[in-house]
Amino acid sequence: MTFFHNPQIELADNFIQYTNKNIFLTGKAGTGKTTFLHNLRDSCFKRMIVVAPTGVAALNAGGVTIHSFFQLPFGPIIPKTEGYNSQPETEDNNQFNRAYRFSKDKINIIRSLDLLVIDEISMVRADLLDGIDSVLRRFKNKYKPFGGVQLLMIGDLNQLAPVIKDDEKPILDKFYPSPFFFNSLALKEEGFISIELKHIYRQQDQHFIQILNEVRENKLSKNSLNELGKRYNPEFETDADDGYITLTTHNNLANKINQSKLDELKNLPQTFFASVEGEFPEYNFPTENQLILKVDAQVMFVKNDTSPEKLYYNGKIGTIVNIEDDLIYVKCKEDDEIIEVGRQKWENMKYSIDDETNNINESVIGSFTQYPLKLAWAITIHKSQGLTFDKAIIDAQAAFAHGQVYVALSRCRTIEGIILSSPIPERLTQSNDIEGFTKSIEEKQPNQQELEESKKTYQQKLILELFDFNPLLWQILYIIKLKNQNQSVLIGNLDELIPPIKDELQKNIVDVASNFEKQLNLLFQNSNDIEKDNHIQERVEKASVYFYNKLNEIYEEKIENVFYDADNTAVKKIIKKAIDKIKEDIEIKLVSLDSTKKGFNLKEFLKARAEAAIEKKSNTNKRNNKKEEPFNDTIEHPELFQALKSWRYEMATGSGLPHYMILHQKALILLTQMLPVTLNQLEKIKGVGKNKVENFGEEILEIIIDYCQRKELDLDKLRDRETKPRKEKKQKEDTKLVTLQLFKSGKTAKEIAEQRGLVIGTIEGHLSHFIGLGEIEIDKLIPQERLNVIVTAFKTSEDGFKTVKDTLGDEYTYGEIRMVAKHLEFLSKTN
Repeated sequence: MTFFHNPQIELADNFIQYTNKNIFLTGKAGTGKTTFLHNLRDSCFKRMIVVAPTGVAALNAGGVTIHSFFQLPFGPIIPKTEGYNSQPETEDNNQFNRAYRFSKDKINIIRSLDLLVIDEISMVRADLLDGIDSVLRRFKNKYKPFGGVQLLMIGDLNQLAPVIKDDEKPILDKFYPSPFFFNSLALKEEGFISIELKHIYRQQDQHFIQILNEVRENKLSKNSLNELGKRYNPEFETDADDGYITLTTHNNLANKINQSKLDELKNLPQTFFASVEGEFPEYNFPTENQLILKVDAQVMFVKNDTSPEKLYYNGKIGTIVNIEDDLIYVKCKEDDEIIEVGRQKWENMKYSIDDETNNINESVIGSFTQYPLKLAWAITIHKSQGLTFDKAIIDAQAAFAHGQVYVALSRCRTIEGIILSSPIPERLTQSNDIEGFTKSIEEKQPNQQELEESKKTYQQKLILELFDFNPLLWQILYIIKLKNQNQSVLIGNLDELIPPIKDELQKNIVDVASNFEKQLNLLFQNSNDIEKDNHIQERVEKASVYFYNKLNEIYEEKIENVFYDADNTAVKKIIKKAIDKIKEDIEIKLVSLDSTKKGFNLKEFLKARAEAAIEKKSNTNKRNNKKEEPFNDTIEHPELFQALKSWRYEMATGSGLPHYMILHQKALILLTQMLPVTLNQLEKIKGVGKNKVENFGEEILEIIIDYCQRKELDLDKLRDRETKPRKEKKQKEDTKLVTLQLFKSGKTAKEIAEQRGLVIGTIEGHLSHFIGLGEIEIDKLIPQERLNVIVTAFKTSEDGFKTVKDTLGDEYTYGEIRMVAKHLEFLSKTN
């Protein structure tokens, strides 16, 4: 199809390419909407994806289904009712985020997206469009409708309408005046323009076009009705190779035709029975309860492939080539490989709404399991949306929805290619909502002047956003808030670096940018095209260089050197998320500024910004892989710190206690600073205390003393630091010797721990000590078979306890592994 000089096409293309206006592109069937979309994919410099409400529509548009890409539920999606933009969706409050997890690739696509194309928008419900808004806010910009992504919505409201089930209607009626897309709350907040394509390309016969227009507008004249009556031939018979396809209104009518065609095949039929559990009404069956198929039968898939290979989708057509071993083999014309098809399961859900919370109560009330196939010599009008036929047999007598008759007739190139197996209804009910909306489209077509204003506004908006650094400042303030709230459990240099970052960002960037914004707004008043305005371009170039250097200095000298740790994993996670977020946003900002150092060019700017959004994740991950190393700069004895952390990890894992209940991380740092070598010194360390000294004191001192000896530190000097002698206490037996005596008396480690009121990890530590001295033989505690397995694991391990434990799994305890380690240590000394 060639558009020549179509003014509406050119206007739509310019609005898409050079503005950020949301656009509803409509027009009668055959006006080139689908062709325009295919051309746009090749010519548009914006990053875009194409989605559609059904599998067939997605295939025709060269895209994917809305539900599969955005991972949205099939039931009603309830919007917020008090000020739509007052509480943008986040990962915590999104009603369906918890059930679905997006892949890294998909998140990157969304983050880098400029344009979202939704084909067959007439079938998209308002709540589904608000669901799309929620996902885009979540991953791109939670403060802007649709995450700041531009929408191109293509379709004709006089064709197929949204599908809404009886139990869903009362739920949605509380929030939307009608289910059509233009009632979306997010779309009303952001607004959109409408462009109607006028020239019809599919049909050349003006008389046929006139008939189609009358059907579309539900004003069919007697003359047109008579012309269509001439195509009525209920006795028409087709041959196998005549090229006719039958379009019907209901599935049962299509099934009747398909059964007839099936009977003509000579191959033996095979019957496959569905498994139905609970409540699953027959009218909701996705395919036949008793599915009768033959080799050489033409079939259609009725479910999307849930496997990672995605070999088929709802609406895909093929031919059965073999049936054996509970598998059906289907060959599709467009595929080289044959598809193996097994049984699939559908679930019947019941929806209701809680009047107090507005939450949806959803439960599975039944299931249907069957092969995802049905016969396909005939299809429903619904499935034909977007397709073009030279010859079609149309049965529209039972048309039940506005637009069905129009869709069916308009699939054909000529009136001569139409055979009507049933007469056309004279009139179908049309929604008043659609009628009013259609009138407003005709009255409010945008013109060239509005296009030029929108271009200018878009360019100005991008530049002002480029030099807006307030969001970075807000993120730093948020990190400061988190730091202050969790000061007691955090270690690192957040206190040292974050406040200066805030001060530098405020003084050298935010305040300067605020003054620059005022200059830009004055310059914008006298400019019609920023790309051609030398004065503005000069100011943008200089500003880009200045802000790039200042921001990069903060990033490389401070942000990159921030490190932190915490015993509380929840705190550590939220701090990490905040730091990662500001790193990612700064990276995008730096790349964007770099792209404008030689002036602002819309295409280059959007390309650079989008690519930065994709790459930033991997770059951040590389930096974050430097585990533990940053602490070497601030902890006086990092090797000892790691040894103490490893001991704490073993004790916590062996006893099932949280790490901080063994020792807080700040206490570990104090141990590396104070280097206590006596029980008296150890008890005075903040965070240790009497109880922990009794439970773990000797093991901690053993680690510290061993480290000091290896580093040739003066132990006598370390002992002499005590200014106050420890208070004399009642003479107490050596706790390890007590354990040894009890063990030699025949008690197990568990029995000793219970008798002494100690955790079993402590007792195993005592026993490991004597294994290391050769006073206890390892085979008294660990059978030879288990000993051999653990010894082998140590020989192949390069990273100590944790790697050995990971290798051996839960079948072997940390206590056993530690005993074997001491046994191997004893053997190495004696050898």
